Amino acid sequence: MQNSLKYFEYGFTVFSLITYSGGIVLLILSGGANEGDVAVNYNTTLLQLLYFLTYFITIVLITIRWKKNIFVFTKNRFIWLLLIVAVISVFWSFAPGDTQKDTFKLICSSLFGVYLATRYTLKQQIQLLGVTFGLAIILSFLFAVGLPKYGMMGGVHAGKWRGIFMHKNNLGIKMLFSCMVFLTLAMSAKKKAWIYWCGCGLSILLILLAASTASLVNLVILIAIFFILRALWLPYQLMIPTIMGIASAGITFFVWFKENQDLIFGALGKDSNLSGRGDLWSLVYDMIWKQPWLGYGYNGFWHGWNGESAYIWFAEPWTPTHPHSGFLGLWLDLGLLGLSIFWIGFAISSIRSILIVPLYRKEESIFPAIMMTYLILANLAETALLGSDNWILYITFSCSTVIILNEHKNKKVRNSIKNTEFTYLMGGEKNANHNVRS
Repeated sequence: MQNSLKYFEYGFTVFSLITYSGGIVLLILSGGANEGDVAVNYNTTLLQLLYFLTYFITIVLITIRWKKNIFVFTKNRFIWLLLIVAVISVFWSFAPGDTQKDTFKLICSSLFGVYLATRYTLKQQIQLLGVTFGLAIILSFLFAVGLPKYGMMGGVHAGKWRGIFMHKNNLGIKMLFSCMVFLTLAMSAKKKAWIYWCGCGLSILLILLAASTASLVNLVILIAIFFILRALWLPYQLMIPTIMGIASAGITFFVWFKENQDLIFGALGKDSNLSGRGDLWSLVYDMIWKQPWLGYGYNGFWHGWNGESAYIWFAEPWTPTHPHSGFLGLWLDLGLLGLSIFWIGFAISSIRSILIVPLYRKEESIFPAIMMTYLILANLAETALLGSDNWILYITFSCSTVIILNEHKNKKVRNSIKNTEFTYLMGGEKNANHNVRS
């Protein structure tokens, strides 16, 4: 019975991670719609049913382990405070019906992040991500080669790969994270590491086929940070020069990139305006300053011609449906209040993720810090924050660091008690021997 539940939970976890990533189902239901196909309407009832199924199972599984979940809830107050702000934003939302509906989804998906943290160890979480991304890689190649209508983009991005996702940039972002998952597994593997190195290489190949420039640049940054954090395990004499060497190489790359960005972007068919994002962000700021403190309510802004986003659609012929920046998106939704709460919670989680690196000296202990960095990079030029699969994983690794630090604290307390008892016993034996000699 226990084994059956164990395998069920493994399958449920992988299935849910793929579903939350927006892979396969939405692409098929849309009929392979491309960017700019704003007139295309498709029935998402099946996807909603899948979401509700994952919500129900998640709540049941969380209830089973309610004690451990209450502990992590109390240690991540700013995350839950942000969710509360999202819920009450219905009172000032410009689309209260959508806010009410979407905050329910936000809370349920956030609970799935808690479930991952409390059900699996950090190593198991990374292994499950490896299985998930391994499936995503295989299916992306199958879709692009066997079903190009779905796996490759048309329109303005014709010929670019998107695999099992709706957009090439989604594939790029997911494969960026996939590469770091497989790098972590490869560096920690004692046997069959070549499988993980293949996953790492195929992830990079898919980034190239998707022509995701930002993901390529971010990959260099994440790999550099991975080895900087790993250098914390080295003896002091080696640690400092190693970190300085990696940092110097990173700074050199950044300076070179800044000086040659027009040439680099031109070679990749891009421009330094990030494909029009610069103009879009200027318009987004205009709308932010109309509601700077509380925003337009969670998912209360982007409603095409029928919402406040009409101002941007009048100015931008490509009719964007999000601000191409997770942080600007959060500011639009929940104002400076929500943005400030997020950054405070993120800073606390980031500090915890760095603290566990020198404590455990294992590759998996580096991963939460990589996740925090990835979350920042992924949301600079794309909207992948509140409510996304990245948000779920942010909650997972934030909760995991709390659990790990608490276990370390309890272990120190137990060792201290044992040492005290041993000292007391030894002291008692010495006194007894002294009395005998006397």
